Amino acid sequence: MKLCFSIDALSPSGAHAWRLQKDQTWRECTYAEPLEDGDACITDKKTAEEWSGRRLTKDMSQVLIPQKKAGTFDFLMRGIFAHAVLHRNSSAPLPDKRQMLECIAVLKPGTPWLVYLNVSGHFAALDTSTVSIISNLDIAVRGEIASSGDYIGARAARDDKMMDELYRQFLGGWLDHLNSSNMNVFVPDAEKLKDEADYVEAIRNWSHE
Repeated sequence: MKLCFSIDALSPSGAHAWRLQKDQTWRECTYAEPLEDGDACITDKKTAEEWSGRRLTKDMSQVLIPQKKAGTFDFLMRGIFAHAVLHRNSSAPLPDKRQMLECIAVLKPGTPWLVYLNVSGHFAALDTSTVSIISNLDIAVRGEIASSGDYIGARAARDDKMMDELYRQFLGGWLDHLNSSNMNVFVPDAEKLKDEADYVEAIRNWSHE
């Protein structure tokens, strides 16, 4: 599976977008469109994370100039911001429910865990008290932060009804991630879920660039 990130800047309204080029200039684009010759294709996650969330301004010639990385609440303000967009040139894996259960079962209650899918479609968890979620490009799809034994740990993993629903939520989020190329996608609300078979079919039929 081959992956890389483009850096797409989006206007406040979302009506205009620009993509970083190999020579550090920008071209107008449609947000998250397929890669073209000349587009910067970043394979180093840390480099992409340094770009993600940076504010950009236009100079007198309307050229985009990168500024410092946005703060926690800067996204509440209007402006042009850079986003890391994931591009795949191979089919996407189907997340494994058994692996999700194993991931959740070993988590110790009392810690604010975030269970997520990484870009390879594998379930993982991070301690949100020590690891930042913002601009974390290891996170393709994320659930809710949980610390209670009702939601994480061995007892929660044995709740078949809840785990079935959670798995469908992650399948829905994974499909959204594949279709949008966005990172840090939230799982859909439970009341909006489709049947598991519908998600499985759509993921298997998804076409890469």
